[in-house]
Amino acid sequence: MPEPKSRRHGAELEAAILDAAWAELVEVGYARLTMEGVAARAGTSKPVVYRRWPGRPELVLAAWRRRIPDADNPPDLGDLRSDLLAFLHRLVHRFHDTPRDVLAGLMSETFRDPEVFALLLKQIAAAKHRPTFETIVRRAVARGELPPVEITPRVARVPLDLVRAEAIFHHGEIDEKTITKIVDEVFLPLLRGLAHKEFDGEE
Repeated sequence: MPEPKSRRHGAELEAAILDAAWAELVEVGYARLTMEGVAARAGTSKPVVYRRWPGRPELVLAAWRRRIPDADNPPDLGDLRSDLLAFLHRLVHRFHDTPRDVLAGLMSETFRDPEVFALLLKQIAAAKHRPTFETIVRRAVARGELPPVEITPRVARVPLDLVRAEAIFHHGEIDEKTITKIVDEVFLPLLRGLAHKEFDGEE
């Protein structure tokens, strides 16, 4: 068992618990993960964990979301397509780093428990990727690649939803070809169509 940790509070304590939860997932898998095991690894108590996350699905989702790429540091490679491909590669890397039984376990619980399903939808909706796409598109507009275009939450979710569908529902490895198709066949045409629509509406 880990040595007792010095007293921690707030964000430091939460980060330690989430890191411990992820380490437990990698080591023992979703089905065998327990709140007691996470608390022991984090050097805290089970009630402390439960005060922040009422159950295993909530804790696992929080630990998973913590590994999502930083939305405050979007790629800047000089053109829209390259930036989009680079950012989706970051996302896909997180899916590939996620133990398979974690995704399967979460999906199984969402089908059994409507509250867990609602939580999953809430977590997806709360993902802070819209600012990243806004930044990437704003740079493309400044370079003259696109007319000004608004990135709504629904538009920002399109490539993310396609990545999730590939990873979770189709149980497939997301390779370079798949990422390229998401960008070239779906998201870039969507952005250009929206930009033309807004541009035509201003004339």
